[in-house]
Amino acid sequence: MVLTLFKSMKEAIILAGGLGTRLRSVVADLPKCMAPVNGKPFLAYVIQYLQQQGIERFIFSLGYMSEPIIDFLNKEFPSLIFTTSLEDEPLGTGGAIKQALTFAEGENILVTNGDTLFKIDVNEVAAIHNETNADCTLSLKPMNNFDRYGVVVIDESRRIISFKEKQFYASGLINGGVYMLNKKSFLSEDLPQKCSFEKDYLEQYFPTRKMYGIEQQQYFIDIGIPEDYSKAQIELRSQ
Repeated sequence: MVLTLFKSMKEAIILAGGLGTRLRSVVADLPKCMAPVNGKPFLAYVIQYLQQQGIERFIFSLGYMSEPIIDFLNKEFPSLIFTTSLEDEPLGTGGAIKQALTFAEGENILVTNGDTLFKIDVNEVAAIHNETNADCTLSLKPMNNFDRYGVVVIDESRRIISFKEKQFYASGLINGGVYMLNKKSFLSEDLPQKCSFEKDYLEQYFPTRKMYGIEQQQYFIDIGIPEDYSKAQIELRSQ
């Protein structure tokens, strides 16, 4: 049953259009996802892990400095099946996903960020997403003693019941930035062309849509700030 459901989750959107302003002090003149980690762009780690998880087709949502990303993909991943969704102007995460979904072939698509590596079990999350017929399923990372992220609260059935603002938490589940998204459902929403996926979709629609959160214990790193970018250099050294 699980294997049958997993066959439909072969496609991923990678959001790679961020400006990376918080990394400018350590990585200049490069889009954030191209920040070098042990001699290769961070994006390479994201692609390689998703390939290991069975993803076969990629849609790269690009904006700022798209040319070096496309050049890198053509040179280092010559056999990769991918297309690009180019933003003429910044659309926000929601607008970027909305545009990228028009290139998607499948009914349900994995969406992740090019500056985050969350080693979720794609098979497990996809199975639950399909079994619940969810509009959107979030992969949630348990974390202790943090203030950089907000908290996602789920009930016994894993349904999302609230999003809590960023502040200090002794423990909680954070949004790991990896989503399973039903294409038809999301594209039917009355969202503006420019919008935030997190604020304008998740936090506004979770009470009336089928949104679930799946706890995933696996490795997580977000290189959005210099401290975690430095940590990635050590933690990903053997990969």
